[in-house]
Amino acid sequence: MLRIIFFLFLIVPLIELYVLIRVGAGIGGLATIALCLLTAAIGGLLVRFQGMQILFNAQRQIAQGALPAEQGMHGIMIAAAGVLLFLPGFVTDSLGFLLLIPPIRQLVIRRLLGHQLAGRNRRSPESGVIDAEIIEIDPHHLP
Repeated sequence: MLRIIFFLFLIVPLIELYVLIRVGAGIGGLATIALCLLTAAIGGLLVRFQGMQILFNAQRQIAQGALPAEQGMHGIMIAAAGVLLFLPGFVTDSLGFLLLIPPIRQLVIRRLLGHQLAGRNRRSPESGVIDAEIIEIDPHHLP
């Protein structure tokens, strides 16, 4: 866990600075700043749009009596994408935009919670399948 925190707070900003300097050297400082602001604005709109879609899908599932657990995970991923998109830099923006692609989001969710979700889906009461064994007792052979 300490390595992850170290990576997030030290290495990621250094990578972002390197990329910003390289992009700034190529297209200019003002253009780099404008591009950062543009990606944040576009990302904010996409996060809002997809977040509303997830909310409506979750409400629909609740109305049908289902638990919207998967929609909740998608909501968490979209929130993470929003945080990444509002951080200044192109690396975090790229990761944020990747999380806004539903198949990639689904892949991340399966990677993070694959074992837990797989086990829950097999035993899910919503599936309508109940494992049972029928034992017939002959009344004439009772003790």
